[in-house]
Amino acid sequence: MRSGTIIKQLDIVEAERFITLIKREKFDYTNWRKNNLPKFSNIDELSKKAMENWNKKKLSQKK
Repeated sequence: MRSGTIIKQLDIVEAERFITLIKREKFDYTNWRKNNLPKFSNIDELSKKAMENWNKKKLSQKK
């Protein structure tokens, strides 16, 4: 996953969705990519973890 752009890993719609989500959140993507992305072996693992975190965040905001 470290070689290439997100469009090589995702289709164009998924890449646009990813970019939109990143722009919505306030964080340093470059730093996150260097420190966290290597922890994931493939895009499916990354997606699963992202959805788990998203759902946790939504639940905590409802409280």
